[in-house]
Order: sequence, then C-alpha cells, then structure tokens
Amino acid sequence: MGFIKAYDGTQHTVIMVQVENEIGMLPSARDHHPLANAVFQKPVPAELIKYLQQNKEKLVPEFLQIWKNQGYKTAGNWEEIFGKGLHTDEIFMAWYYALFANKITAAGKKIHPLPMFVNAALNRPGREPGNYPSAGPLPHLMDVWKAAGPAIDFLAPDFYNPDFKHWNDLYTRQGDPLFVPEHRFDPTVAAKAIYAIGHYHALGFSPFSIESSEKPSEEGLGKMYQLINSLTPLITTHQGKGKIEGVLLDKTNVETIVRLGKYEFTFKHEFTLGWSPGASATEWPMAGAMLIQTGEDEFYLAGTGVVVTFKPVSDPALNIGILKVDEGAFEQNQWKVLRHLNGDQTHQGRHVRIPHGQYGVQRFELYRYQ
Repeated sequence: MGFIKAYDGTQHTVIMVQVENEIGMLPSARDHHPLANAVFQKPVPAELIKYLQQNKEKLVPEFLQIWKNQGYKTAGNWEEIFGKGLHTDEIFMAWYYALFANKITAAGKKIHPLPMFVNAALNRPGREPGNYPSAGPLPHLMDVWKAAGPAIDFLAPDFYNPDFKHWNDLYTRQGDPLFVPEHRFDPTVAAKAIYAIGHYHALGFSPFSIESSEKPSEEGLGKMYQLINSLTPLITTHQGKGKIEGVLLDKTNVETIVRLGKYEFTFKHEFTLGWSPGASATEWPMAGAMLIQTGEDEFYLAGTGVVVTFKPVSDPALNIGILKVDEGAFEQNQWKVLRHLNGDQTHQGRHVRIPHGQYGVQRFELYRYQ
C-alpha cells in the first residue's frame, strides 16, 4: 500500500484492492492443530455474540437457523452456540480467517485508504465443508465475516459456477454491493456484464484473463465494455432511482418482465422470433440487456440478442405505440443518432429489438392510446 500511495497517489489508477484471493480450508473444514483445538473449546468471542444479537432480524436465514437450532444461546463454546458438526468447524474457521484479513485490511488503510474487498471460491451444491474452500467469504458465512471484518468494504464471488443469478442474489440480499472480480472467460461474459450492472448495479465485472485475448475489441466482451463505457453518464445519473434494470436470457430462460414507470416490458430472447438466424439451433447464446428510463415515455435499450414488447402497468384498456426509435451512440457524452428505425426494424411498430451479435443502443419513445 505504501508503494501504491507513492507511485499512484495522485493519478488513482488503482481504485480498489483485493486483500486475499479465495481464502479457504481444504481438505478439512477447520484447523486441527493443538493451538486451534484449544481455542475451539473456549467461549465464542463476545464480539460475534454481540453482532448476532444486534443483527438477529437480518442474519442470512441459513446462518440464523443454525443459531436457532441451539436456542439462540449467547454463552458457551463454539459447539454449544452452534452445535456439533462440520458447519460449526467452518463457522469457527471463518471467524479467524476474517479476523486475520481484517487486520491486514486495517493496516493497509492506515497507509492508503482505498476500498478493500475479499473474494470467495463458490461452494458446489451438496458438498460438505472441507470438500470446497471452506470458511471463505461465502454467502452462508457473510455475517461471520462482517462481524469479524468491519474494515473490509465488501465480499465478492468468483464465478466458475454457471448459476450466476442465484449467487449474485445471495451476495446482495442484505443490501451489499456486487462486484465480480473473477468469472470464467467464456461466451456468456458479455451478456452477464451488462446484466450485472443493469440489474444489480454492480461496481464492476471482471472475467479472468481478459488481457489474454489478441484482439479484445473484436471480442463480445470488448464490444460490451465499450457500450457500457459510453453509457456511463446515463448509468451514473439514473442509478439507485428505480430507473435502470437488466435482463439475462438463454434457451432455458427465454422471457422476463421488467416494470419501469407506467410501462411493463416483456423481454424475450431474440431467437424466439422464428425468422431469427440461429433460432433452430440446439443451444442459444446468452443474451443480455439494460433498460434505462430517462423520461416518462423515453427509454434507452442497450445490449445484444433481445426483443422487447410493452404493456401499460395500471390500465389494461390502453394500447401502447412506438412513437420513435433511433439507433445511435454516445460521443463525448452527447447522444448521436446513427439511423432512424422504421417498420422493418420494429416489426411494424410491435417491438424494439437488438439482434444477436450486434452490440447497440436504441433510444425509443412510447405513447398510450385507447
């Protein structure tokens, strides 16, 4: 941190620091050294008990259930408070991992107070503690890490697990920010990047080894990053105001509904249109998009592989029409129209669409009529 401050203290190229990488225990759920065993028999630290009592109503449900099973005890050793089993071994180890990471974090912030986070290798379904990197900053242990690690700004997931929505929901369910410091560099990352920022208002999305591509600007992810970068003024202006939403679609999840303002938007994978090239393929590429409301009837759609239709939220007797659709780009924070879309591009006014393989932005206006 001293080096970063001296070398980068004015330019701020480094904006965050990852304190550890995928900390965890394998192949045991906890340390069984005699020193660790002795501590395991001691009372659970008062700091953790105090955190449990003060945050009882918002503890993650699977952790709360463990404490509940023991009658919400507030005095005793680790097995007396949390019961006997591998789950308690993992909780014990998580506490001391988090204490250690917190000391490192606090020491670093005294030198150069950048935001600091820790990341986790996600556990696989059905695996017991010890069969995955146990005791790391995982969703079921978030409360332990927060109690022991107040200097740590947030916890983050690394994705080599396909269930993207499930894990992100777990990491954000207590109102915490989402940042994805690692994701397998695969064909899904472009769609997931815009979905993460649109739906979860993610701080960032960083697939592993993206610098290994010889022509990053030709990668889907490179094109999506360029798109997101151009939208930065719109995103930062409207984020946190209920004006932005993101979608993620594939052949299993072909449709989702979004509500913004007075409108209900039905997003479908573009391959649901029978005439779309690739619609008959066995596998469909992942599609992702972001919708931003900038006026009562004005919206920006950005992404790839989606088709959107509209309904009124409150009055089903009303019809929705498309007043105007422009395809364009932001240049120096100014919207520039590249072309006006007509009936051939909007299916005679029925929908707004960005075909798969195109990474575009469309500004459209709607109107209601009886």
